[in-house]
Amino acid sequence: MSTPFAAFIISIIVLERLRRYGKANELKQMERLMRYALGFSILLFVVGGIAEGDSVTRWIWHAWLISQVAFILKNSELRRLRMFALAFIPYVAIALVADLTVVIAPEFFTGYESYFKSARLLSYMWMAAIWFTQNRQLKATEKERVQRQKEDELNRAIAQRKVELEVMVTERTVELTQQKEELEHTLAELRNAQTQLIQSEKMASLGELTAGIAHEIQNPLNFVNNFSELSLELVVEMQEELTRGNPEDAIAIANDILGNLQKINQHGKRADATVKGMLLHSRTGTGTKEPTNINALADEYLRLSYHGLRAKDKSFNARLVNDFDQHIGQVNVIPQDLGRVLLNLFTNAFYAVNKKRLEVIAGDKDAVPYEPEVSVVTKKHGKHVEIRIRDNGTGIPAGIVDKIYQPFFTTKPSGEGTGLGLSLSFDIITKGCGGELKVDTREGEYTEFLIRLPV
Repeated sequence: MSTPFAAFIISIIVLERLRRYGKANELKQMERLMRYALGFSILLFVVGGIAEGDSVTRWIWHAWLISQVAFILKNSELRRLRMFALAFIPYVAIALVADLTVVIAPEFFTGYESYFKSARLLSYMWMAAIWFTQNRQLKATEKERVQRQKEDELNRAIAQRKVELEVMVTERTVELTQQKEELEHTLAELRNAQTQLIQSEKMASLGELTAGIAHEIQNPLNFVNNFSELSLELVVEMQEELTRGNPEDAIAIANDILGNLQKINQHGKRADATVKGMLLHSRTGTGTKEPTNINALADEYLRLSYHGLRAKDKSFNARLVNDFDQHIGQVNVIPQDLGRVLLNLFTNAFYAVNKKRLEVIAGDKDAVPYEPEVSVVTKKHGKHVEIRIRDNGTGIPAGIVDKIYQPFFTTKPSGEGTGLGLSLSFDIITKGCGGELKVDTREGEYTEFLIRLPV
């Protein structure tokens, strides 16, 4: 390798590296300078060829090569190429010493020319090794730079996406908060409406009881009035017998008065129990469980429901059947809640048998006479008490049996039912009492509701 060729090679290498890595604006100017350097090297080749080895041209090549190496080492923008420049230094030094020896001591150079050639060969090997190593390092560095650039771009994209997601999350949070507030407001309104509807259903069932309660209170009041009037007459007679001096007759009359007073007390308590039942039924509180006589409760509400319907329709009569298990004893329930369930089921039963009665009357007059019948049966089975309420009325169509416990579902005409009776009854039995409410029915023949309560 001659000095002109080395200068030409270094110009090409620097230019190629600048094209590969010189993306910044300041390196663009370096690339432009190295283009001029390459052109100057070509010009020196031409001049050297014309001068045919002129020593002046050779020294110009030495100066030009040294200036290129110095230029690369001096500029920080070309720090990637410093190892390439350092690789030329041994060659530049050997070539400069060889040319100086030729000028100063030609005989010495001739005698040791082989050593100069060996040193120059070693400088070639040095340049090749440095170039190879540096090229691998540059490739690894470039690969790392590209990878880091990709990571930076990815991080920027992630950061940007994170900001976008945060904005979306914030907007969604605000939206969900608004929806939550709206739903809470709607839920509060629904609960308020539910409470009002439940109270309306309670008051509606209380209205059903009004006539029956009036009848139940009127009977004991009649007894109280009759026995009190009779007792007044007996008191007068007793006074007369005492005046006449007949103490034995007076004592007999006093015994009759005592019997009347006992009957007055009995029927007064009966009226008091009826009023208390009405108050319990209309109570809005949650109530507490207490030992309750299931048989007495069922019998009371059966009679009240029956008389309530008879007060509306004097022509209605039905056969009431009860079969109470006397071994049930007291069961812990909320009496007013269970009373509402029984009232609802009895009212529905009487409604069904009365509807069938009217259909029979409006139909074929030669048909078999129909006798409405509603029965209530209580039975204790192990740790459960069963209450069966059965009627021989219209029954429930098979297509709607699964819907009867749904809120607001009713088979009654508009204005005759809220559709909450069976729904509330189901909730009271299953949730409030921890029991079961089942139905067995056949359209046109019968309906039987089964209440199963834990003892």
